[in-house]
Amino acid sequence: MGLGSSSESGERPAGAAPVDDDEAGPSSYWDMASNGYQELVNAIIRPPRAEYDMDDLGPASFEWHGHAFQRVDLELVNPRGMRLACSHWSPAHRTAASPPRPCLVYLHGNSSARVEAVSHLALCLSIGIDLFALDFAGSGKSDGDWVSLGYWERDDLATVVAHLRASGKVSTVALWGRSMGSACALCHGHRDPSISAMVCDGAFADLPQLAEELVQKARDHGLSVPGFVVSIALRMVRSSVLKTADFKLEDVSPIKHVDSCFVPALFVAGERDDFIDPAHSRALHGKYAGDKNLVLVEGDHNSPRPRFLYDSAAIFLSNYMGVPPAAAIPGADAFNGGYPPWIPSDHYGLNLADLGFSDLDLDQQNLGMTRDRQAEVQDTISNVRRPAPAAAVRGRAAAPRRRAAAADPPAPRRASAPPPPPPGGSPPSASTTL
Repeated sequence: MGLGSSSESGERPAGAAPVDDDEAGPSSYWDMASNGYQELVNAIIRPPRAEYDMDDLGPASFEWHGHAFQRVDLELVNPRGMRLACSHWSPAHRTAASPPRPCLVYLHGNSSARVEAVSHLALCLSIGIDLFALDFAGSGKSDGDWVSLGYWERDDLATVVAHLRASGKVSTVALWGRSMGSACALCHGHRDPSISAMVCDGAFADLPQLAEELVQKARDHGLSVPGFVVSIALRMVRSSVLKTADFKLEDVSPIKHVDSCFVPALFVAGERDDFIDPAHSRALHGKYAGDKNLVLVEGDHNSPRPRFLYDSAAIFLSNYMGVPPAAAIPGADAFNGGYPPWIPSDHYGLNLADLGFSDLDLDQQNLGMTRDRQAEVQDTISNVRRPAPAAAVRGRAAAPRRRAAAADPPAPRRASAPPPPPPGGSPPSASTTL
């Protein structure tokens, strides 16, 4: 990789001798830093946008263990004037005289949407609390072109909490965040000490640290790039994110806030998480000021969470949200096989169409930064090692527009429920998300 000019196709002139990386000059180092950096920017602020049909949120009304429930879809407007698509699950037939109920707000991960919350619905309804979920600005069906991995999302969350408290239908409010959603919760919790509790699954401690760790992993797998070139590339990423999405990477740092946050917190991490190392959750837990617990579960960032976590979370939320024991539904399972309430937990081997669920597609969920998308991000980082041909660079520059025009493949057309596990097995796999 030398300083010699290349043809438009990117091929070296005939007879030209190969040049070692050690002979690379300043312009080649610049190419190294700039090659693929836009893809890194997109991975942070414009990942594939999750698409789903409203049917994927389940029926608007349903019964479970003799109790009637409903889903109300609504739109809120955040401080930046963007519409937020939201859903609120609660008991049906409530009146003005009905007492307010505790409510859990679910915060989805990057490249995902509120559909992610559906697998937590059985937990909430079984212990007697409502569930509220939103598409963050820049995600799902909400307005906006960019995400910020927690920086602007915390204001979306504040909008939701203000709405719930003004409604008169909600008493205590708790949060459940996954990855990016966890960062959002941790960046907001110190601003609102009246939040009753929060569950933070797969959180990262500091966004710049995470970006540098991803680069280091690429170097460990053969990326031979000098450290100063990596610094240049990350500086370019910081500049582009600030110019495009109006936030600094350094401002997305949950660990800067946890020593002033006293909301009871349950931290969760996969023991083999190779995307956001469990060390992030350990660091957050270690510095956290409030009541706290750390649970390490088998698997990685993408793995389904086991039954014991659902059972532990049910106890944790009930205690800190002040849920009276009489509010729980007798016989209801907080785990429910990892499925929403309208799918029987004992449906294995049954024809769901015969049970009235013909509109449900039980294919694997493809929301969030899936394993394939995680590999794409890591491959992008690895491609920084040498400059691409001019034609390839032009193709990459146009790619985000083509992806947007083609509905952001490989994002799914439907965010459907996953296939059933064997009896007694783990719940369906969640997507790997930031």
